[in-house]
Formats: sequence, structure tokens, C-alpha cells
Amino acid sequence: MDKSKIIRIIDANYNRAKEALRVCEDIARFILDHKNLTARFKSARHELTQIILKFPHSYKDIVSERKVSKDVGRTSFKLDKKKMNESDVFASNIQRAQEAVRVLEEWAKVISIPTSKKFQLLRFRLYELEKKTFEKL
Repeated sequence: MDKSKIIRIIDANYNRAKEALRVCEDIARFILDHKNLTARFKSARHELTQIILKFPHSYKDIVSERKVSKDVGRTSFKLDKKKMNESDVFASNIQRAQEAVRVLEEWAKVISIPTSKKFQLLRFRLYELEKKTFEKL
């Protein structure tokens, strides 16, 4: 498989995970007013960034493979179902982050097993954060 295609997958899922973690962080910060959970989501988001910055391909190279205007999935997006409350918003975003990190973990195996392991550890941290946050919601 062409590595540029794998790099596009890495880029898309990094963006997806980072955006979802920001939503979760904002829920912890502004809805729950929970300092510790806010810090843990922020830490997870920063850890994700650090993993990408230490990836065998530079961040500049990752972004250079982005092809937004030619992305065949770009126009097939459907609007999410209506969110009823903050629990719904949190659930959809923490699951989005977990799924994206899982994709990063799987595709990193093709390029760097140690990087894949870092994604795996982050994913398990997100499972724990999910549980802790739902205890507060």
C-alpha cells in the first residue's frame, strides 16, 4: 500500500481524535466545573499531539498528504442525530476519540510498532476517563 494513503488516514484520525478530546475537555471544564477531569482531558489531547510530533513522518509531511477537496468521504457526511443533553454530546465525542485513536494504533503498526503501543496506552486512558466522566455527569 502507498504510504501516502496511510499518512492520510493518520492525519484524518489525528484531527478527529483531537477535536473530540477538545469537546470532552470543554464539557469537563464548563459543564462539570471539574478541574481534575479537565486537566486529564487536556493531558490526553497533548499526549496525542506529542505522539504525532514524534511520529516517523514529520507533522509537515503528514499535513502535506491532506487532500480535503478530493476526499471521497467529504460529501457523504450525515448530520449526527440530535443531542439531547451534555451526556449525549460527551458520549458521541469520547467514542469518536476512542475510535480514532484505535485507527491510529492499527495503522501505526505498519510504520512504527512503538508508536502503535503509545496509541494503545492512550486509548486505554480514554476508556478510564470515559468512566470517570460519566460518574460526574
